[in-house]
Amino acid sequence: MIVSNSSPLINLSAINQLELLRMIYGEIAIPYAVWDEVVVKGKGQPGAKNVKNANWIKKMKVGNVHLVESLALTLDYGEAEAIALAKERNAELLLIDERLARTMAKHLGIKYIGLLGVLKEAKSRGLITGMKPYMHSLRTVAGFWVAENVYKDILSIEGEWEINE
Repeated sequence: MIVSNSSPLINLSAINQLELLRMIYGEIAIPYAVWDEVVVKGKGQPGAKNVKNANWIKKMKVGNVHLVESLALTLDYGEAEAIALAKERNAELLLIDERLARTMAKHLGIKYIGLLGVLKEAKSRGLITGMKPYMHSLRTVAGFWVAENVYKDILSIEGEWEINE
């Protein structure tokens, strides 16, 4: 099982690449708080219609309310439910970008990957030919924040950074 927070869903939708998640992972599970954030509260925003219409994205109820409440003291409710769902369902992977949420997931023994890791996986599977155009779109179209040094480092590692850039 793969569990996702809202950030990968919203940002990939903003650049018309939500299908990458289906192509890489098959089905994705999201907790109701993520559904609410993306589809209900996010109506008319990137991801709302895409997530609502994606039959490969499954809403799931989180059972461990105490863990959610504990995590929600420092994280938003979607992140808290995504982490709790990943933990209680022994998810293979959690898709999440926010640093504090990743730290909490790591503390709970949950394997996670961020949006840039998803792009790297898509490239390694031949689903995209390079990361640079997608990372550029994430920054300029979706407003996804990537530190400049991280941006350059990833593109250098992937052989996509030009010295004169």
